[in-house]
Amino acid sequence: MPDTPFYEVNEAIVLSGGVDLNTCMQCGMCAAVCPWREVDGEFIVRRMIRLGQMGLEGNEVEDILYGCTTCNKCVINCPRGVDIIGIMRAIRTMTAEMGGTPDTLRAVIGSCDSNGNPWGEKREKRTDWMKGLDVPAYTAETEYLLSVCCTSCYDSRSRNIARSLVKLLTTAGVSFGVIGVEENCCGESLRKTGDESGFMKLAEANIGLFNGRGVKKIIVTSPHCYHTYTREYPEIGGEWEVIHHSQLLAQLVADGKLKVPAALAKKVAYHDPCYLGRHSEIFDEPRAVLAAAGVETVEMPREKRFSLCCGGGGGRVWMETPAEKRFSVLRVNEAVNAGAEILATACPYCVSLLEDSRKTENLEDKLEVLDLSEVLLRSMEGETVR
Repeated sequence: MPDTPFYEVNEAIVLSGGVDLNTCMQCGMCAAVCPWREVDGEFIVRRMIRLGQMGLEGNEVEDILYGCTTCNKCVINCPRGVDIIGIMRAIRTMTAEMGGTPDTLRAVIGSCDSNGNPWGEKREKRTDWMKGLDVPAYTAETEYLLSVCCTSCYDSRSRNIARSLVKLLTTAGVSFGVIGVEENCCGESLRKTGDESGFMKLAEANIGLFNGRGVKKIIVTSPHCYHTYTREYPEIGGEWEVIHHSQLLAQLVADGKLKVPAALAKKVAYHDPCYLGRHSEIFDEPRAVLAAAGVETVEMPREKRFSLCCGGGGGRVWMETPAEKRFSVLRVNEAVNAGAEILATACPYCVSLLEDSRKTENLEDKLEVLDLSEVLLRSMEGETVR
């Protein structure tokens, strides 16, 4: 705990970016909508802000500070418009500067610094997902840079998202290419966990790389990359036209460049990722992709802005959460109870956590977890048509 007076710590948090810290009047709205209440009864965000206001005094700082998933539900419901995520980032940055970053996140930070990715894998493996595919290299004549999320580069399950997307883009005749091993993680997890200098290092490297190659348009496979490239990189010189793959697929379907021969005979529930939905207001395009696939969509209790966070944002994807406290466990059960055979989403983090919870809950025979690109590709390849 800091030895300085609480008001000095409070002021330091404000100066570090938590400008709205003292605007919060502790009304409790954030506690009412926080996903942690669904599984734990803890008012994570409200307690975090109160600790910040009181100078981080108490013995619960680590227990609650790194619980926030930055799902944005509290922000959009705050009656005073408090930038709660900005406060969280400022507090975590101060905690990191005092050496208080949890050990699991230290490993992620170290890997990003040495390998350019959070997975602890060598940089040379960044393109392993491409094996067996004819993926073009990005050149000055290429329209789109395909920037694949680190999760889809290194995680064995998530690699199929990138592979499915490449097949769809190729079929549609899209001009795209990849840069490869020189590309780094966008850095979003580092910034959310408080490693501002690490984030800046990755961001500046990517901006220099992309601008040096003449990149004008970028396709991303992760809503977290989308948010980082569109909301945070422009402040430091990275300005491009960025499109999430759900948006591009919807556009390609509407233009008749991707045609489905017959409907996929599956009942599908769609899970809105926090950073695609609440953060970026992209709700319609993913549903247009599912409509094009011809599936029968079923609704879960929480949709669009009310969607339940998977639990992976804010660096939580790298931290262990007990099974009984995982939001994703609630989500896969909601999908099954809605009659879904497939739980579709559009985020590698969501796919990873929902897939784990599907197995934890022994739902392998009842439910599949798929990215939109995988659903659309299956329908185009004629798998199980009605």
